[in-house]
Amino acid sequence: MAHQVTIKDLARHLNISVATVSRAMRDMPEIKAETRDAVLKLAKEWDYQPNLLATNLVKSRTKTIGVIVPDLAYHFFASVVKGIEEEAIARGYSLLLTQTSELYERELTNVQNLSRGQVEGFIVSISQETTDFEHLKRLQRKGIPLVFFDRDADEIDVPKVMVDNVGAAYEATKHLIENGSKRIAFLAGPSNVTVSNLRQSGYEQAMKDSGLALDETLVVHGNYNLQQAIDLTNELFELKNPPDGLVVVSDRLAVGAIVALRKRNIRIPEDVAIVSFNDEPICSIVTPTLSSVAQPTFEMGKMAITLLINQIENPESLDKPEVKVFKTELKMRESSLRVNK
Repeated sequence: MAHQVTIKDLARHLNISVATVSRAMRDMPEIKAETRDAVLKLAKEWDYQPNLLATNLVKSRTKTIGVIVPDLAYHFFASVVKGIEEEAIARGYSLLLTQTSELYERELTNVQNLSRGQVEGFIVSISQETTDFEHLKRLQRKGIPLVFFDRDADEIDVPKVMVDNVGAAYEATKHLIENGSKRIAFLAGPSNVTVSNLRQSGYEQAMKDSGLALDETLVVHGNYNLQQAIDLTNELFELKNPPDGLVVVSDRLAVGAIVALRKRNIRIPEDVAIVSFNDEPICSIVTPTLSSVAQPTFEMGKMAITLLINQIENPESLDKPEVKVFKTELKMRESSLRVNK
């Protein structure tokens, strides 16, 4: 697909800001004549076509944000959206919220539909199936503001809201080691999901720093699906030398692991200690209660909408995408606390 010239391309070539290019095209009085002429000349040479959506928004703002998440059944995503909506309302914006159900095709359709609905920008956490990011790159080429949270695409340079996934997994793994685990498995998400890979890196680093062997048979990947978590856990505990500790990429999968272990009459945490991520409400209800890494979801949502509105109201901010990284907190509960280490 041929590259569509954007206002960012013009700004980069002329070594001026996006805001200056925008003002020059609108013949704003504060722009010098020679700057305006240079912008218009280059725009004509490169056949720059203004983004009609952006042009319409200048004339009549919709003050509407498109939000795309994998699955609102996850407490994590629902809580982030709550933070997004709270701050959006306070700033005079409204949301159009969609979910992909972890499907790439649905994500693609949602982006297209929301674009036709003239949203002013997008906040996105990509689906587990998404490996082709052309639909999101197209938004970027058109100059439509975009912010990622939690799950992102490394190759797209836009503002992002994340947590320190490597550090969080490192702390969780060290916690299991300090409570007596030596052969620790990692139940991961899909291998193309950045968040899962970062957590795997933290797990591996903690094992290395503690002088424990890394066994590739103890790292298993699967979808964010309860039954698959059960199946993968059964595979781990059918090994000749099964694990005595388990780091799980999310609470939903950890519940599947607990179900599988109960059926095998394996005691938690005496035989195998478990820690996972997201600190969903079920962690305090399941037996035994589940140790989990808590993330500041509400604050992450507020930050995501703040970064997006900054882009909408200050186009020059597109030149310097920010990545906001939040700290996490390990909530220790029964599943990882051995009485006799």
